[in-house]
Amino acid sequence: MGEPQPTEPQAVPKRRFRWVRAAADRVPTKWVAGIGTGVFLAVTAAFGGLETVEAVSLPELTAGEEHRNDQLAVTVKRAVLIDELPEAGVTVEPGERVLALIVDAENLWDEPLPTTPGYSLSSTVALADDPEAEPEGISRYDDTTENPWLQPGVLATIVLAWVVPADRHAAGDELRVVLNDETLFTGTAVISGQYWDNPVPAAIMALDIEDVGAGRDVAEPDPGAGE
Repeated sequence: MGEPQPTEPQAVPKRRFRWVRAAADRVPTKWVAGIGTGVFLAVTAAFGGLETVEAVSLPELTAGEEHRNDQLAVTVKRAVLIDELPEAGVTVEPGERVLALIVDAENLWDEPLPTTPGYSLSSTVALADDPEAEPEGISRYDDTTENPWLQPGVLATIVLAWVVPADRHAAGDELRVVLNDETLFTGTAVISGQYWDNPVPAAIMALDIEDVGAGRDVAEPDPGAGE
C-alpha cells in the first residue's frame, strides 16, 4: 500500500482527506504529529529544557519577527491575558482566563488553508510549555470571524486563544512560543489529495505577556494612552 510522499504544491481536490496515513493503523496523523512534538519538547526538557533546543537547533525570534516556510508566513506580535474572549470562540469558567496570541499570517501556498484545529496556524503556533494544546479558539481580529480560511497571498491578523488557569500567568511573565514547519504530502492510495502534516519545531521566541483585564482593547496599544 503506497505511503504519502512529500511533493511540490499542486491543486487540492475538493474532497480533502486529513484522517489517517494508510499504513499507520488508522491513527490520525495529527495525533501522531502532536505526540511527536510533545515528546520532542519533553525530552529536551529532561536534558536542560528549551534552552538546549534553542542552542542546538532552533533560531531565536523576537516579537514581531516573521517566520516563513513553504506553507505560511507567520508573525507573532503580542501575547495577551484577558478575562474572557467569546469573540474568539472560547468560554471561560470561574478560575480561568484567556491567553491570546495576536498573529499576522499569510498563506504562501496556492490553495486556501483552513484554521480549524489540526490545520495550518493551529499546528504552526504552539505554546512551549504545553506543545500539544492547540488553540481552543481562532478568529480574525478585524471582524471576529471564527475559524477563517486563509486565502493565498492575503495577509490576515488572527487571534489564537487558549483557556488557562487564572493563576498560571501574570503581566510581565515571559511566554515561549514554538513555531513549527509542516511538510506537504500527497496521498497515493487510500488517502487522496494533498495536505500539510508532520509539524516539526523550526523556531522559538519569547514574548512578555500583557494583562488587559476585562479586555477593553486587545489591539495595538493606543498611541495617545499616555497623554
